[in-house]
Amino acid sequence: MNPIIIFILGFAAGFLAYYIINQLRKKEDEQRMKDSFRAMSLDAWKEMIPFVNETLAKQLTSGEKELENKKQLIELTLSTMRTDLLKVETLMNTLEKDRENKFGELTSQIKQTAEQTGKLQQVTDKLSIALSSSQARGKWGERMAEDVLRLAGFTEGVNYVKQQKNEAGNKPDFTFTLPKNLKVNMDVKFPLDNYLAFLSAGSRVESENYEKKFLADVRGRIKEVTTREYINAEENTLDYVIVFIPNEQVFAFINQKEPLLMDEALEKKVVLCSPMTLYALLVIMRQAIDNFKMEATAAEVLKLLTAFGKQWEEYTGCYDKLGEKLQAAQEEFTKLVTTRKNKLDSVVTKIEDLREKSHLNLPEGKE
Repeated sequence: MNPIIIFILGFAAGFLAYYIINQLRKKEDEQRMKDSFRAMSLDAWKEMIPFVNETLAKQLTSGEKELENKKQLIELTLSTMRTDLLKVETLMNTLEKDRENKFGELTSQIKQTAEQTGKLQQVTDKLSIALSSSQARGKWGERMAEDVLRLAGFTEGVNYVKQQKNEAGNKPDFTFTLPKNLKVNMDVKFPLDNYLAFLSAGSRVESENYEKKFLADVRGRIKEVTTREYINAEENTLDYVIVFIPNEQVFAFINQKEPLLMDEALEKKVVLCSPMTLYALLVIMRQAIDNFKMEATAAEVLKLLTAFGKQWEEYTGCYDKLGEKLQAAQEEFTKLVTTRKNKLDSVVTKIEDLREKSHLNLPEGKE
């Protein structure tokens, strides 16, 4: 066998034996170190046990105090929370009751509103049916005119009369009496059919068609009152007649769609009025009548003052004469109670003296 190989094998066997022995020694050393460390740890722990116990006791005592403080703080917080929760509960109960009351009121209001809406709808339906009749519209317009007249301070039979027959046999709706036996007539006109059709029209063509028809109706009503039945100098009427349109919306529609229609009416001596403009016209008329009456009254007062002045002069003349006579009588009376009385007293005194003297000279036994 080759010596080199034998040498290598011997060296390897020796190295392996050394490694095994070395590993065994390391394990023994580690075991001894572990045993030694365990023994040292046990001794150190035995020495630390009193210190640890004392520290733990202190920490336990401190923890108990801290726990007690935290417990008190928690109880205080819980008490505050209970109070706050009680307040919140009370508030919630109050809000709930208030909500129930409000809800009940709201329900009641909604119910009332529904009832009122239903009643209003019924009235609207009845009004729509009523206004579909020209006769009903006329009566409604007259009622509107009477309300405006009453608001302006006019009294039937004093400031105006209703449907008084004129010489032509017709009856204007209202005739206003003016100073100097003058009067002015007013008629209520309410062309509504084509206007309502205009409002409910479904197309632009229909709207324009009904608009033209409505404006034609208004012109027709204006033409109706330009006859001798309403403006007649023989009956002392003014040169103008009033046409009352008892609806502000209709009146505004006329002005909007045909602004020149008012001028056309005035050229024909017709004054178009809505409720508001009629009220303004009546107020001016009432003021003019009052001013005229005041002027007439002032003239009468001046005449009476003139007559009073003449009578006053005569009265003062008679009074002066009476004064003079009274003064003369006073002077005569003064003479009677002074001079004349003194003279008479003097004579009476002398008579009394003579009587006494004659009485003394009489013989005894004779009186």
